[in-house]
Amino acid sequence: MDITPIIRPTNDKAFAENIILQNMSAYYKQLDMRWDTALFDKQWGELDSYELVINASRVGLLCINHDENAYYIRELQIAPLWQRQGLGSAAIRYTNEIAQQSGIRLLRLRVFCINPAIALYERMGFRVRKTEGGTHYMERSVL
Repeated sequence: MDITPIIRPTNDKAFAENIILQNMSAYYKQLDMRWDTALFDKQWGELDSYELVINASRVGLLCINHDENAYYIRELQIAPLWQRQGLGSAAIRYTNEIAQQSGIRLLRLRVFCINPAIALYERMGFRVRKTEGGTHYMERSVL
C-alpha cells in the first residue's frame, strides 16, 4: 500500500544533510568517497528543497533544480523505515508535475551504480543514458 506524504518546501539544511548522510554513508565508504560539507553548503542555496512528511514526521527529502532543458532530481532520500512504501514514487510524480507546469520536458538524475534505488527509477520510466565513474546518468520524459 502506498502512503501519500505531504511534500512541502524546507530550508532545514541540517535535516537535509543528516538524512543524506544516514542513507548514503555506506555507499561513500564502499566507493571510497568523502562527504564534502563545504560543497553541500554551497549547492544547498542553488536547490529547491522539499521535505516529505507523514503524521507530522519528516521522513524524506527531495532536492531539485533545473535549466532550460530539464529538471534535475539532486537528492531523493527516504528514511530507512519508510522506504519501499511509495514515497520515492510520490516525490518523482511531484517533480514531474513541477516540470510539466514550467513547460520543461525532461527529468534527469544521477545514481550510484550500486544503489538499489535504480529499480525504482526504472519502474518510474527512467533509462540510463550514460555510466561514468560508478554513476548512472538517468533520464525520462515529463509525462
